[in-house]
Amino acid sequence: MPKLLHVACSPRADSESAAGARAFLDQFNKVRPDWEIDALNLWRERLPEFEGDVLEAKYARIGGRAFSNAQRDAFAAAERLALRLSLADRVLISTPMWNFSIPYKLKQWLDLIIQPGLSFRFDPAQGYLPLLKDRPTLVIIASGSDFVTGMNRGRIDMATPYLREALRFIGISDVRFVPIGPTAGPTEPAHAAREAAHRRLVDMAVRF
Repeated sequence: MPKLLHVACSPRADSESAAGARAFLDQFNKVRPDWEIDALNLWRERLPEFEGDVLEAKYARIGGRAFSNAQRDAFAAAERLALRLSLADRVLISTPMWNFSIPYKLKQWLDLIIQPGLSFRFDPAQGYLPLLKDRPTLVIIASGSDFVTGMNRGRIDMATPYLREALRFIGISDVRFVPIGPTAGPTEPAHAAREAAHRRLVDMAVRF
């Protein structure tokens, strides 16, 4: 059964990014009822802190040393997260923009899965090489400012280029971004932005 991995990055069930994801998934389920949706809520999933045995396991792997039992058990959590991504035929990431970039939970997930031997490797002659196969990936980013028309109130979008590069580094280059914003301020512009983004997401779900 083909699988779509949905990485949900907002702590609010009624957030704008979550609403955009629901609009997309409702249509996706209609046109592809045989697909499995693997829902990964980063606020409900137990993500290990990237310290202690997990961190030491990373350096053991880089140095070509065998894991201790504690390192093996700790690193298994990162391996399971990377495997869920590896097994997905399609990926949906829905996230708010926090302080110009991404929520710390999304950064923690990326820090855990972007590991040597899991999602990339290093070759002395060729440099860093991705280990994951490319797959269509959609990123929904909801922000208080408007990054669609350029009326961003002086704020800078560092989330989009960071996510594009982090995903490319591990092999995922077929990435499309759908911004939703402004989500703050006067009601009319926020409503119009939401409706426009949802129409685009529903249309994309048919072809995704």
